Amino acid sequence: MARRRTIRPAEGADSSGPLHTPLDRSRIEAAAVEVLQREGLANISMRKIADELGVKAASLYYHVRDKDELHRLLAERIGSEAPLPDAALPWREQIGQWAADFRQALNRYRDAAFIMGATIAATPARLAHIEFLFRLLADTGFGDEQIPWLASMLRNYVVGFADEESRLADRAQRSEMDAADRERKNREAFEELPADRYPTLIRLSAMTVSPDLDREFAFGLDVLLDGFEARLEQAD
Repeated sequence: MARRRTIRPAEGADSSGPLHTPLDRSRIEAAAVEVLQREGLANISMRKIADELGVKAASLYYHVRDKDELHRLLAERIGSEAPLPDAALPWREQIGQWAADFRQALNRYRDAAFIMGATIAATPARLAHIEFLFRLLADTGFGDEQIPWLASMLRNYVVGFADEESRLADRAQRSEMDAADRERKNREAFEELPADRYPTLIRLSAMTVSPDLDREFAFGLDVLLDGFEARLEQAD
């Protein structure tokens, strides 16, 4: 069985450790992740990270200059957790595996899609993802001008889908109803719409209020790759 290559975090793994452990970027990253998961990106701050570590906020700035660099550190952490596929696989399978693993990495962290979109991909793991996509698309036969566009389409699809999943999860968490009650209430809302104006929307309400997100993700990616393949065949 082919083995997949895994990118290791550039700054080291989670190693929060006891208070006497010397402060470094890996400890700051681990503490930042704790605050992120507990409070979300909007509420993260150097002071809260320092409190998590039991140090003064000023001591963090020797290792992380500002909040922008902190966001880049978090983005690198997320990117490092998405392994790159085996290069021996067919190109569509490689992209499918990359997309599934990238989506899974995004879904591990709160506000991950926003973090990735708000930061420049200039760190080792994230650059490795770009290199992987560019090289794979080039080896598949796409033109140099098209490759950055196609890679952006793939990235935007995965990040956008994960962002929607995150929003759905946040709304569900804020709701006082369980999943079955939310689904029933949403279906009832559709059924109360004027049937003469929205007949198709009402007919498809069951698929709308209880989507299979895994199947939807795979379907959307297949549609995208079908378009890529058609473009490739036209070039031939």
